[in-house]
Amino acid sequence: MSGHSKWNNIKRKKEKTDAQKAKIFTKIGREIIVAVKSGGPDPEVNGKLKDLIAKAKSNNVPNDNIDRIIKKAAGSGEKDDYEDVVYEGYGPNGVAIIVECLTDNRNRTAGDVRHYFDKFGGNLGTSGCVAYLFAEKGVVVLENTGLDEEKVMDDCFDAGAVDFNIEDDAVEIFTDPTEVAQVREALEEKGYVVLSAEAEQIPSTYIHLDDEDQIRKMRLLLEHLDDNDDVQNVWHNWDEPEEDEEE
Repeated sequence: MSGHSKWNNIKRKKEKTDAQKAKIFTKIGREIIVAVKSGGPDPEVNGKLKDLIAKAKSNNVPNDNIDRIIKKAAGSGEKDDYEDVVYEGYGPNGVAIIVECLTDNRNRTAGDVRHYFDKFGGNLGTSGCVAYLFAEKGVVVLENTGLDEEKVMDDCFDAGAVDFNIEDDAVEIFTDPTEVAQVREALEEKGYVVLSAEAEQIPSTYIHLDDEDQIRKMRLLLEHLDDNDDVQNVWHNWDEPEEDEEE
């Protein structure tokens, strides 16, 4: 099937330490703040907020934390103004990388991102230099606990999916990026457990790294970007070795 999501990255995130989980909470919290400020605190009216609440819950963010962030953003307690910034560049051996950020200090974030690229064998490029290698798709991931493949296929297409891929422990569903919430809700109503649902940048081609030093640098580059609080998402076209995905 077409497409390739970051499902293995999601699995890794769920297994991270408490300190790393706190970073994930921080990143989702920023997204919620921006959504509330732009569309209001009611998830029944603000579709983006509804999606983010589902995302937060799938990442085990406590309900109290979610409610507190929403109330803070809706009132006068949240004074930070975050802006979307996207950086594009190349990792070792020309791996294409897109870095999506939410920042309250563009200069700090740009300096950090440039430093990571320079330090680990890459280089930051200009806007549009790698974006053409990616296509935005909606990706919904379902928990697979022995699901019947034919029934899943029927239910997915009935919910609005355009493609899907069944793995041992998950089902990846691809759809229009504007219809992620609709597909997620339809599948939840059918009783499926949704592990993740969001728009993702899917690469059209992949680059394989054979050199051990390049693999090490690429891994470190992704780790440093992921650990930065300003960085929300990192998309790349590195064809990661299977052993790396299972670490």
